[in-house]
Amino acid sequence: MSRATASQLSPQRRTADLRRLAVEHFDVLIIGGGVTGAGAALDAASRGLKVALVEARDYAAGTSSRSSKLIHGGLRYLEQLEFGLVHEALTERGLLATRLAPHLVRPVPFLVPLPGGGLRDLPARTLRRSYYGAGVAAYDAFAGVFGGGRGMPLHRHLTREGARRTFPSLKAEGLAGAIRYYDGQVDDARLVVTLARTAASLGATVVNSARAVGLIRQAREVTGVRVRDLEAPADSPDAEFEVRARTVIAATGVWSDDMSRMLDDVGLRPRIRVRASKGVHLVVPRSAITGETGLILRTATSVLFVIPWGGHWIIGTTDTDWRLDRSHPAASARDIEYLLAQVNTILDRPLTTADIEGVYAGLRPLLAGEADSTSKLSREHAVIEPMLGLLLVAGGKYTTYRVMAADVVNRAARRLGAARRSRTADLPLLGADGYSAMWRDRADLARRHGVPVGVVEHLLERYGSLALELLALIDAEPLLGAPLAGAPEYLAAEVTYATRAEGALHLEDVLDRRTRISIETAHRGLESAEHTAELMGAVLGWDADTRAREVAHYRARVAAERNSQLMPDDATADTARLGAPDVRGFAADRGDGDPVERAAPSA
Repeated sequence: MSRATASQLSPQRRTADLRRLAVEHFDVLIIGGGVTGAGAALDAASRGLKVALVEARDYAAGTSSRSSKLIHGGLRYLEQLEFGLVHEALTERGLLATRLAPHLVRPVPFLVPLPGGGLRDLPARTLRRSYYGAGVAAYDAFAGVFGGGRGMPLHRHLTREGARRTFPSLKAEGLAGAIRYYDGQVDDARLVVTLARTAASLGATVVNSARAVGLIRQAREVTGVRVRDLEAPADSPDAEFEVRARTVIAATGVWSDDMSRMLDDVGLRPRIRVRASKGVHLVVPRSAITGETGLILRTATSVLFVIPWGGHWIIGTTDTDWRLDRSHPAASARDIEYLLAQVNTILDRPLTTADIEGVYAGLRPLLAGEADSTSKLSREHAVIEPMLGLLLVAGGKYTTYRVMAADVVNRAARRLGAARRSRTADLPLLGADGYSAMWRDRADLARRHGVPVGVVEHLLERYGSLALELLALIDAEPLLGAPLAGAPEYLAAEVTYATRAEGALHLEDVLDRRTRISIETAHRGLESAEHTAELMGAVLGWDADTRAREVAHYRARVAAERNSQLMPDDATADTARLGAPDVRGFAADRGDGDPVERAAPSA
């Protein structure tokens, strides 16, 4: 069996993996299918350990699909003198861009605008350029000298005129010039799915819609987890079962405190607390801003990014404490107004809410400390063992997921007596092997399959060498080569592939994470929902009622999100967002009325 075939997270694979969870005994069981959990599953499987991963919702459904889509060292951490963190992150950036995932991580240029006034401001302007220039030069030096493979071009200084040529939408007044540097960009959710599939290709048992509901203990040792299959009817004898493992790893991000509470009955209080910081991003069309690069701006509390994203711009982020629902963090009107106000300070044509195509909010899992502001909390991570057999990993940055995964699996391996070291620094992810050659020969590839070169480029940038599998789907069924309804940037084949090979079980899995239609279209995916349901239903065996139910759930969710974004503050936005039920688990509601009808949002 090829590596690609062994990686496929098909409906049949999920059924088989559920059986394995119930009957086999694993070396390592990982709770959480975000970037750290998926990375840990890959790390452990690559060492030859018997691995299982359970995810309550979908891969990357939480924080790991709602980031700024950057693989970066964190330029601002140099200013905070966190040199170790910058070194670590730039090393990982280099590995991802050059060896592990060059099909998913690519360079993106940024401008650091330099403010300035007239001649009397010349000394201050010179000082600012020297100060920022030294910081960016140090950033490049860390990447080149210590970064293990740069993968990014060097920075350069631009004059005022050069900055305006590069980014015409920058306000001319008060601009003294800019510094251009590079970081890495990634579709965060696609990277997580690729990690999960790469782990599966090495034999890991990987199951989504499987919620950990309790720990299994013998005396004072954790020996497994009780799991509920959220796709099974509530009265099914297979809906809840025990999974046995020699070591359990909780990579649950902002839900880490929930794992801690599972130990309350034995009087244990883990020495780790995670604080959730909400980050909101806006998506606007590329036509709303004229520029060839991204921007990074200083704000009173943090930094603001303006990031090119295909035919769109991503603008973010906020950094505020969040103590409400963690599964569906809500962006409020206040968040949106803040971001627009910040970006409009440097744009010659101010943006308004009418320009916004999409909005998304995510929660950063920060290690709790004494700081009053979440923006001052550390982005470092911690691994602890609160009870024999249970390891918790928390904190960190998306960019350093591989380091976090290696650290926690190192602890597990020592406990298991396994001497093998982490191999993931030298293990390309699925789609990386052969990618460069395919990109070079993309015109020939397009000609052989009878599709435009732009289609091949789109597939290569999302799937790498696995694009051949999607082209094979189109060869076998030419209608799958047509654009998806309401989303001409995506192909119908991508929906079919997401359902056959990438573990997608519900509409939101495809419209939110396997694609980015929910944030890249003004209709938020509503015009694509029916077509997507037809394509998914053909794979998953949905009847007309199930297709209609999926579409109704998705519509209710979009309505609740739009409603929340009109609310004045976090509390009212949270209430509005919770007006739509979670689609996962609706199988358990069959025969008890439609949860969409029972909890319809007010707008």
